[in-house]
Amino acid sequence: MDSQNTGFQAGQAKGQAQEKGGQMIDKVNNAAQSAKDSCQEAGQQIKEKAQGAADAAKNAVGLNK
Repeated sequence: MDSQNTGFQAGQAKGQAQEKGGQMIDKVNNAAQSAKDSCQEAGQQIKEKAQGAADAAKNAVGLNK
């Protein structure tokens, strides 16, 4: 009976470890997606600012007519 109980407890511990591992992977994936979204947003803002600067330069030299 002891070996069955020990086996059951080992199975429970393994299941709990797998669940925690899965939760950690989910957290890492969420963090990675959030970082990716932030980078894309920052890139878009930089692109818009660069376009604005280019337009301002064209206006300053009279090329944007």
